[in-house]
Amino acid sequence: MNLSLHHLVRAPKIKKEKNPLLLLLHGYGSNEEDLFSFASELPDDYYVISARAPYSLMHGSYAWYAINFDADENKFSDTDQAQTSRDVIANFIDELIANYPIDSQAVTLIGFSQGCILSYAVALSYPEKVQRVVAMSGYLNTEIAVDTFAENDFSNLKIFASHGTVDQVIPVEWARKSIPIIEHLGIAIVYKEYPVGHGVAPQNFFDFRNWLSS
Repeated sequence: MNLSLHHLVRAPKIKKEKNPLLLLLHGYGSNEEDLFSFASELPDDYYVISARAPYSLMHGSYAWYAINFDADENKFSDTDQAQTSRDVIANFIDELIANYPIDSQAVTLIGFSQGCILSYAVALSYPEKVQRVVAMSGYLNTEIAVDTFAENDFSNLKIFASHGTVDQVIPVEWARKSIPIIEHLGIAIVYKEYPVGHGVAPQNFFDFRNWLSS
């Protein structure tokens, strides 16, 4: 199947006429196999699909957008590439629905780090395409969302966000600052912190899996 993003698929063990989708979006410098290691532990009635980001860094490493450093070692993101990836992911959701028996009203994005940042951007830009987001170890960057995102209807969108309190890559304060913005948009959000660095604690995994089931 020749879709716009290379991806791995775990078909649902419980087949319905149309099954819900968990779309996994990895972090900077990783690949589609990273989060897919969770697949066997995720609910049996979902399609679990893990996408590879479009920008190649080196062998086996990919990014949703470039992160550059200036002469003073300040880091800045390539917003144009990020916006392009936002729309690539939105289009990829449409492709998946066209090619697999997926329920278009039951799409969940699970993003880690840069994949989390993109998950927020896609859901806020196109809430008609995404019903739930699991946003791990990232933050909301409104510059990546479409300009008119605040006018969207978010009544069907729910978010589970989590972060490590000793994250050395993306400070926990960045995640905390995102929460009031999301709440102000009227989006239902559950936010949890764990005493870990830039990674997914076992308790974090169990909590978001329970949230998916609830």
